[in-house]
Amino acid sequence: MNTFEELKLSKPIQSAIDDLGFVTPTPIQKEAMPVVMAGKDVVGIAQTGTGKTIAYILPILKQFTFSQQLHPRVLVLVPTRELVNQVVEEFQSVAKYMSVRILGIYGGTNINTQKAAVAEGCDIIVATPGRLYDIALTGVLSLKGIKKLVIDEVDVMLDLGFRFQLQNLFEILPERRQNTMFSATMTEEVELLIDDYFNNPEKISIAVSGTPLNNIAQYCYKVPNFNTKVNLLVELLWNKEEFTKVLVFVENKRMADRIFTALEEEIGMGIAVIHSNKSQNYRERSVKQFDEGEKRILVATDVIARGIDFEKISHVINFDTPKFPENYMHRIGRTGRAENEGHSILLYTDREREYKTAIEELMGMTITRLDMPEEVEVSTKLIPEEEPKVNVSQNRATKVVVAGGEAYHEKSEKNKKTNQGGSYRKKLAAKYSKPKTRGDKNINKKKEKAKKNKGRW
Repeated sequence: MNTFEELKLSKPIQSAIDDLGFVTPTPIQKEAMPVVMAGKDVVGIAQTGTGKTIAYILPILKQFTFSQQLHPRVLVLVPTRELVNQVVEEFQSVAKYMSVRILGIYGGTNINTQKAAVAEGCDIIVATPGRLYDIALTGVLSLKGIKKLVIDEVDVMLDLGFRFQLQNLFEILPERRQNTMFSATMTEEVELLIDDYFNNPEKISIAVSGTPLNNIAQYCYKVPNFNTKVNLLVELLWNKEEFTKVLVFVENKRMADRIFTALEEEIGMGIAVIHSNKSQNYRERSVKQFDEGEKRILVATDVIARGIDFEKISHVINFDTPKFPENYMHRIGRTGRAENEGHSILLYTDREREYKTAIEELMGMTITRLDMPEEVEVSTKLIPEEEPKVNVSQNRATKVVVAGGEAYHEKSEKNKKTNQGGSYRKKLAAKYSKPKTRGDKNINKKKEKAKKNKGRW
């Protein structure tokens, strides 16, 4: 299959595809779409940014028939709010000449508003597992009519702790349904999920998770500490002609806020930040400002390392080195998309060297190391997380007493006595000692009475 026209799409879908400028399917689309349209269960493994979303959207819409039923027939599960919005937008762009009701559901917003939207009816629902399960429990949403289930980035869902919700959703979904799963990695947990709930799926693997995208140039810098990393980052980002649109990935929310503040002080207002502690409106605004070019730099945690499709990112900078090498692949996949040239820069310290080595082993290549620019100040100031840990027990003063020394003397007779529990405790023990005869408390009285009466008979 060399063109989308070979799929014999309906005129409304083909017109939308033409509007989007899609001509040649990507490898995962070529392999997966015919299998999905055949109604089989499918597990597709391909690099991030290779068009997996369109690989399931087109077959779903090609087989879609109009209906006025209230409850959805297609369910797409994704791990994050941002990905819900993006998948909904892609569905809408392909179905813009069709009459299809598409609804997005995710946490962090008013559940009553979403329940009202569900009650109005929908054909396709795109949701995060947690919020979808919460709404299903209220009885407003019925999943009995689901004919097609798509799980996108299932390994991320499991990493985020959605296993419980996924298992519960499987229990309330109809058994007769088509299952489709797309991901960039295949883990043991994912395989167990497939074995439990999929029906002899056809597995399509276009590229293993560690295969680097050929159109991304990868470089790294060895940096002594956090503050020197900040100095290097500022120096790089001052080059606005080369670093035109930059995504900076960091390990956690605290680091994201810290780096955002530092960059804003040094560079100015062209910076946005996004992580899970930010409100939904704030996150959507940051994504929109960065995507539309209003902000040149976006500082983010791995909450957007998967699935989110930004236009023409020139550089992905890994401020920290991911502990899991697969996360590195997902991060750098934000650049070099749609056959555009991309650049990736990794900053690592001695503590992070082993993580860098694991990444290189996964990819089967060595990341090109660059020398630190002379203009960058090497800081000696450490942040609290970098301070050496002090073992308190090893620093406690220990008093050593040597026999015959000036602090040594024989114990007095009084001090040689051992602790017997105190005189009060001894008196109590003697007073309430156990009787020698067990059983009936009146046994002794009965014996005395028996002696007195012995001579009478």
